[in-house]
Amino acid sequence: MIEAVDCFKSYDGAPVLQGVSLKVAPGEIYGIIGPNGSGKSTLLRLISGVERADAGTVRIEGRPAESYSRRKLAQLMAVLEQEAIPPVGFTVRQVVEMGRFPHQDWLGRERSMGGEGRGDSAGGVDLLLDQVMERLGLSALAERTLDQVSGGERQRTALGKAMAQEPRVLLLDEPTTYLDIGYQLQMMDYVSRWNRENWLTVVAVLHDLNLAAQYCHRLLVLHQGRIVAEGAPAEIMDPALIGRVYGTVPAVVSHPVSGIPQILLQPEEA
Repeated sequence: MIEAVDCFKSYDGAPVLQGVSLKVAPGEIYGIIGPNGSGKSTLLRLISGVERADAGTVRIEGRPAESYSRRKLAQLMAVLEQEAIPPVGFTVRQVVEMGRFPHQDWLGRERSMGGEGRGDSAGGVDLLLDQVMERLGLSALAERTLDQVSGGERQRTALGKAMAQEPRVLLLDEPTTYLDIGYQLQMMDYVSRWNRENWLTVVAVLHDLNLAAQYCHRLLVLHQGRIVAEGAPAEIMDPALIGRVYGTVPAVVSHPVSGIPQILLQPEEA
């Protein structure tokens, strides 16, 4: 589904990614973790087609990313960033509806999508938007402007916009940053359910290692622009590996319900 082969990227002569390769299978939730400045968001921008690698190749469904038009890429994948939408005067419903733009002509009419989506008609679009709004608990907020809702509700609205886009791939760039723990879990639960029900492929840059381990099928660890490790959460949540990458050695315990390894930070004077 998604493949990066020996990718390099530099800015002003400073290397950010150095020989990074990965393969993400269809229907997989693939997490990218690492300390600040390790190249995580840059790698995601290469996958999204926003930027090109200085060397190396990114392929989406077997084709080079640069071979897709911007519209085709937007029909194929949606991107959700840290601050995905500004608090401007659009209503929640209007923002969710913006997810349909890649499927519309210049007059705002839906293009036929060959039966792959549900928005081939005005009625189909309305039904799709209603379902997305209901699924994310946004129906009661539909006519509120973004400056009238909370940060968590804005992030849910951004996710709704991505869902209305009906992509096959969802790229997440630290989507839970600035959210409290309740909204963090809610956001990742929505993504996980979408993944299960629609065979959605997800590539997520995450700072919270415990969230990454709970929700991702595999994890890629970046450090100073290079791949340090890749594998299942049980393989990655290793005290020695975490200590080498992050400069602090945590305790690792099994979650009492899921059994997935979780880290506990240890103050030096504890």
